[in-house]
Amino acid sequence: MNRILIAEDEVRLAAFLEKGLQKYGFVTAVAEDGQQALEMAKTGNFELLLLDLRLPLKDGWKVLEELRSQGQKFPIIVVTALNDEGTRHAVLLKGANDYLTKPFKFKDLLTRVQSFLVSN
Repeated sequence: MNRILIAEDEVRLAAFLEKGLQKYGFVTAVAEDGQQALEMAKTGNFELLLLDLRLPLKDGWKVLEELRSQGQKFPIIVVTALNDEGTRHAVLLKGANDYLTKPFKFKDLLTRVQSFLVSN
């Protein structure tokens, strides 16, 4: 089973993502802040990270930068309310594999998750 880390501080959205992904057979864990996301990503054998950019303690930008600078290769899909083209471009340049803006349809997220995990 594929393990997905969800870095999201909005409790209701995190629960929605967890429930939906588990329904499709994924094993999930939630990090409520950036520091926790970094620690879990380094030790949890996750195969994909769903990353919000606006996290407490350490924002998603720093999480992305640190994981990539440490050689973490698993796919990272940024899921954020920031929907401008400049942010999207910057996130992809920093090493994110994909970018999805809130609000989104769960089916769109699921398709992206499956495409990364099937290709690995």
